[in-house]
Amino acid sequence: MKITRTPNGLKGTVSVPGDKSISHRSIMLGSIAEGTTEVHHFLQGADCLSSIACFRQMGIPIENNGDIVRIHGKGLHGLSQPENVLDTGNSGTTTRLMSGILAGQNFDCVINGDTSIQSRPMKRIMTPLAMMGASIESIRGNGCAPLKIAGQKLCGIHYDSPVASAQVKSAVLFAGLYADGETSVTEPTLSRNHTELMLKACGCSIRTEGTTAILQPAKQLTAQRIDVPGDISSAAYFMAAGLIVPGSEICIENVGINPTRDGMIKVCQAMGGNITLENVREVCNEPVADIVVRHSTLHGTVIEGDIIPTLIDELPIIAIMAAFAEGQTSIRDAAELKVKESDRIAVMSENLQTMGVDIIPQEDGMIINGGKMPHGGIIQSHLDHRIAMSFAVAALASDGETEIIGSDCVNISYPTFYEDLFKLS
Repeated sequence: MKITRTPNGLKGTVSVPGDKSISHRSIMLGSIAEGTTEVHHFLQGADCLSSIACFRQMGIPIENNGDIVRIHGKGLHGLSQPENVLDTGNSGTTTRLMSGILAGQNFDCVINGDTSIQSRPMKRIMTPLAMMGASIESIRGNGCAPLKIAGQKLCGIHYDSPVASAQVKSAVLFAGLYADGETSVTEPTLSRNHTELMLKACGCSIRTEGTTAILQPAKQLTAQRIDVPGDISSAAYFMAAGLIVPGSEICIENVGINPTRDGMIKVCQAMGGNITLENVREVCNEPVADIVVRHSTLHGTVIEGDIIPTLIDELPIIAIMAAFAEGQTSIRDAAELKVKESDRIAVMSENLQTMGVDIIPQEDGMIINGGKMPHGGIIQSHLDHRIAMSFAVAALASDGETEIIGSDCVNISYPTFYEDLFKLS
């Protein structure tokens, strides 16, 4: 795909797809709950469709009518042994969270995904699940998928997670539903808490103390209606576009602003961005707002510490904002970027350098010296959806033409991204 500078700014209103994290969890919890879970504004991205496909393979009837998905749950012990390998595609969330559920079943199965999934670290969930008595094995012995899971009786544990990861925490908590005692997870800093909120809504006994989530084993979960807010990770591209493209004013409607996910808003404000929250409300225990952004003169900032888990998926687009800001932006404590769909530190550095940006990769982040207008170039997405979307936004404010190789990878999380972006120009 080739994109050129937008001369007159971006104006209008946009609604982004449903939150990816909540959409995944709605399928998993709906499948093991009693009754029919109805999910509105479900994200129809490839990753979430992988979750649907896996649970259908385990005998769960799921009606996908586009915006509304109905999951006819069969209870905690209602899953059936799949006949074939469970294919999670490109979805790390499906792979890791589903492993927690499968660890407590009464059958064996194998989970696998695409080439990217086969290189992403799974020891981070294998270790705590094994501590609970799970039989989970990396078939190739490299700590990655494919994984063989033999369902076992599980015991509750306390796990001190070395990383602030909602995927690790959720895998352990899901396994804890099947354990014979209390399960708790302590993180170094609090990661996104959608799992805790959704488990509580389904009737599970779960509480949070500081950065520790404490769960009692469940007798049953109750089906719910779930209204999925817009995904702030998808809204981030329009927030950045509104701030860096001269003459822009964009309203992004119905965005989830959960405080464990709102780091993007705080960084925009710290960089001098004109950003306001309107119509703030609560939907299904999740805070939601309309986000209005206007073109602003941005300046550099330091992004580090506890805020990192609240914006880990937004760091690529934040790096784009930094390229257009005056002064230096430093991103630290973000080594997790290296084990996403691509090594996002290396890929962002490579592509921003292609556009003439002064960026210095670091072991746990990057230093970006802004103030010089980026120019177009050939961008390698490495089939990473967040890289492709970030550079599509950069192209709208850069000199010349930008070509994004592998641009279709946005289908993983936001199939209508380009259509929604270009209708604002």
